Amino acid sequence: MREKGQTVAAGTAARGQNARALKLLFWELEKHLKSSSGASVVAIDNKIEQAMDLVKSHLMYAVREEVEVLKEQIKELMERNTQLEQENNLLKTLASPEQMAQFQAQVQTGGSPTGAAQAPPPTGPTQVLPSAQNSGTSG
Repeated sequence: MREKGQTVAAGTAARGQNARALKLLFWELEKHLKSSSGASVVAIDNKIEQAMDLVKSHLMYAVREEVEVLKEQIKELMERNTQLEQENNLLKTLASPEQMAQFQAQVQTGGSPTGAAQAPPPTGPTQVLPSAQNSGTSG
């Protein structure tokens, strides 16, 4: 009977060890899965961060390119504005007082200075344009 008791005790001890081994195995497996899951989450986060950095750098490049285009347009417009201001000042100095009065009247009434009402011919020296010189008949 003693052998039977020892066998039962040995079997119980073995089952206890197996249960502990299984618990340890499950614990190790769970720990591994959690760390793997955590690692994959970190890997996904890193990939998302890399993708966002790539998008950011592409956007910054596109914005810088657009800024350069706009700076160039601003420069051209400022040059054109300066040219038109100089032309305007020249025309004001060459215009007769009557022409300036007529222009002011058209501006006040909302009319177009280049509309149906023709300005009187200039009273000062006339300038012949090159196209007018070459348009004569040759014979």
